[in-house]
Amino acid sequence: MKRTALRTAAAIGTVAVLAAGLAACSSGGQAASDQKVTITVGDRPTKDQKAALAQYNADIAAFEKANPNITLQPKTVTWDATTFDAQLAGGSLPDVLSVAFTEAKSLIANKQAADLTDTLKSTGVGKIMGASTKKLVSDDNGHVYAVPTTAYSIGLVYNRDLFTKAGLDPDTPPTTWDEVRTDAKKIKDATGVSGYAQFASQNQGGWMFTAMSYSYGGRVESENGKKAVFDNAKSEEALKTVNEMKFQDGSVAPNSLYTQDTLYKDFAAGKVAMMPAAPDAYNTAVQNDGMDPKSFGVGGMPMGPGSSKDQGTLTGGSIQMVSPKVDDAQKTAAVKWIAFHYLRQYQSKSAAVTVAKATAASGNPVGVPALSVVNSSTYDQYNTWIKDEINVPQENFAAYVKTQSSIPIIPEPSNDAQEVYAALDTVMQAALTEKSFDPAAELSKAKTAVDAKLTR
Repeated sequence: MKRTALRTAAAIGTVAVLAAGLAACSSGGQAASDQKVTITVGDRPTKDQKAALAQYNADIAAFEKANPNITLQPKTVTWDATTFDAQLAGGSLPDVLSVAFTEAKSLIANKQAADLTDTLKSTGVGKIMGASTKKLVSDDNGHVYAVPTTAYSIGLVYNRDLFTKAGLDPDTPPTTWDEVRTDAKKIKDATGVSGYAQFASQNQGGWMFTAMSYSYGGRVESENGKKAVFDNAKSEEALKTVNEMKFQDGSVAPNSLYTQDTLYKDFAAGKVAMMPAAPDAYNTAVQNDGMDPKSFGVGGMPMGPGSSKDQGTLTGGSIQMVSPKVDDAQKTAAVKWIAFHYLRQYQSKSAAVTVAKATAASGNPVGVPALSVVNSSTYDQYNTWIKDEINVPQENFAAYVKTQSSIPIIPEPSNDAQEVYAALDTVMQAALTEKSFDPAAELSKAKTAVDAKLTR
């Protein structure tokens, strides 16, 4: 699902710092550091994106100054699922390109991305990568084919004040859907405010249905993305929970067509107590919609009944792939560029502090937790570096942070995700509007529609 992200790295265009561990190594089949290398790099902003383009160009200049043997040739090419295969076959893709998490497994299976395993070791970048996101870009043998650079995972966002008013502990949000149901009714009975709501339209209903299905142990697409598999007992159970909360408990908000924009507004206004969302909902609820920061809380994604290895939460984000056509010297240059352009705030205190200061000065949040693409010790060090600039109540995110290592992350559907979500919007809307809702029948109808699109 497309999500709006704030790129705070725009403040560090003049920073030319590379950690010592990123220096090229002449062993292990890698090129010597003085070998002249040229690579093409994608995702250059267009001329109408003046600030972003200025930042990008500054990064290019700073990187080349720090690495005089490497020449970067930037391209405005960005990832587009509809043209990716043709561009790859035609050789028009850059050597480094940002793509969605959803593409990782197909890129690996189709040998469309370079094996970066040895290069990540020799440059030191592999040592800082987060285990959970690294796994998503690895094959069954542990070989790594991309570098995750941004990531999110769905959790449970909640209003701490409403929890307190209902006699609930705001530091202990529900961790199961049974607890969500119980707490939602308590909040509704005690305060008159809807205890729960979720997105249901503009493809966002299908997006959140997918997250719920994962949390129960279900899946939405087959591994190869060629057929829908959401007509399963786990998905039915997830939908049944929402339907019963609405019509038996009366704890779900009356709006059955919520989008992110409309639900965030109602949540910020104290009209809804809980909703599945990522922690960066804070940015919109607080910055745009005026919510009191102290009222905002987020925990991990609640899990369905039982303890299945298939249970987890939905994740998305961006990974950096490298063309399989590059040689070893180009591969090293590519990984160094990725580390410099996307990850240097995690390796350089000066870069981290510069970003944080500029973000805070512009009135934006600093310190909102996210699914980390680096390991815990690196992420903890980063947070230590920027602690003086943090301007959000981090204790309100503690329940979410605690679950990062325990709740598995599962990527969005890899094939035609938006069309899948659109079909599942209608299923979610039916669950929220029909008292005599039949989850099996609704899922079966949606599967027929989705399969026709996945196999065309």
